[in-house]
Amino acid sequence: MSFVYAARKQFIPYHERTERWACLVAHRRAGKTVSCIADLCLAALQTSKANARFAYITPLFTQAKDVAWQYVRDFLADVPGVKFNESELRVDLPNGARLRLYGAENYDRMRGIYLDGVVLDEFADMSPQAWSEVIRPALSDRIGWCTFIGTPKGENTFFEIWQDAQDDDDWFTLMLKANETGIIDKEELNAARRAMTNDQYRQEYLCSFQAAIVGAYYGTLMEEAKEDGRVTSVPKEGCLDVHTAWDLGIGDSTAIFFYQTVGKEIRVIDYYEASGVGLDHYAGVLKEKGYNYGAHYLPHDVQVRELGSGKSREETLKDLGIKATVVKKLSIEDGINAVRRILPRCWFDEAKCALGIKALRQYRTEFDEKRKVFKLRPLHDWSSHAADSFRYLAVSIDEGKKAVKPLSYSNKGIV
Repeated sequence: MSFVYAARKQFIPYHERTERWACLVAHRRAGKTVSCIADLCLAALQTSKANARFAYITPLFTQAKDVAWQYVRDFLADVPGVKFNESELRVDLPNGARLRLYGAENYDRMRGIYLDGVVLDEFADMSPQAWSEVIRPALSDRIGWCTFIGTPKGENTFFEIWQDAQDDDDWFTLMLKANETGIIDKEELNAARRAMTNDQYRQEYLCSFQAAIVGAYYGTLMEEAKEDGRVTSVPKEGCLDVHTAWDLGIGDSTAIFFYQTVGKEIRVIDYYEASGVGLDHYAGVLKEKGYNYGAHYLPHDVQVRELGSGKSREETLKDLGIKATVVKKLSIEDGINAVRRILPRCWFDEAKCALGIKALRQYRTEFDEKRKVFKLRPLHDWSSHAADSFRYLAVSIDEGKKAVKPLSYSNKGIV
């Protein structure tokens, strides 16, 4: 079984690959989504494995529906015996194979599945844990394959995968820059360059991992921390209490930063994040880490009572031996400014806080393509949980009115 698909010449090497793993870094409108969906559909049609399972995963389920589903339907519409399930974005094929689209925002829901092949689209926007904790294990017993695709968004996990893949014979890699492929007209590229900032153009069209993350709130400050040597090994100071700052998720991740204050220094010594588990799990994690704890800072919604039990999460935590200190309620913008005030004083343990550091670098606002301005609120993605946790950390440290330049927005980004 097969279907009609005219591959762009730039993607033919990808379709002819023999490696198990692949990483494609491509400029906007290069056609990477169409090519990878075609490749995935063909793999599902031609597999000889019994009850094979294939997946196409985007950062959000709505993206999978808006961006990929119609391509899947177009490619497989004329295959005899194919069955489409619109609500689940699932296709059942006559050979027993199944192809399904997922969103990575609730990656825990994929635990327990197995996969013979998967494409991770815009992996730079996904939680690294979606890959390491759920998707990679799902490929193991079937020796499944995976393709990572996307446009760069700073030196995050996608960048690390791209770098590591360069010298590994098990990996196929392909980078497509707009000034080299010829896919986009030269005049259109010149117009895009005039309309965008240099970082925007380098990221979106020249596939630069080094360009500043467009719209990032803390990108420059986190880069300064790295350059100043404040992202390093930060051992726990034994005689001082360890404080925690939490973002509580319901259905989402719960994130916890662990820190100590030494004079004016804020030493961020540890970070933990998980989802799909109860508060008793986090109480167990705190106990296992064995720190001498001071205050536990949580947002105001910890006091909201659950309809089922009639108890608040503050009361549940108290029963588990954790006394919550509720941080004062500030607007998100004021909280972000509080983070920007304290970041120059922060030291981060590079190993224990690796995921939290990546999230703080990635946390950003969204660009409104229609109005050509940045939106006033943060983009809610995998980085939000760590960023919210760190915001509560910042608010818990009384900075008074020691001002940093407040947030302002323009079509050039956050200034």
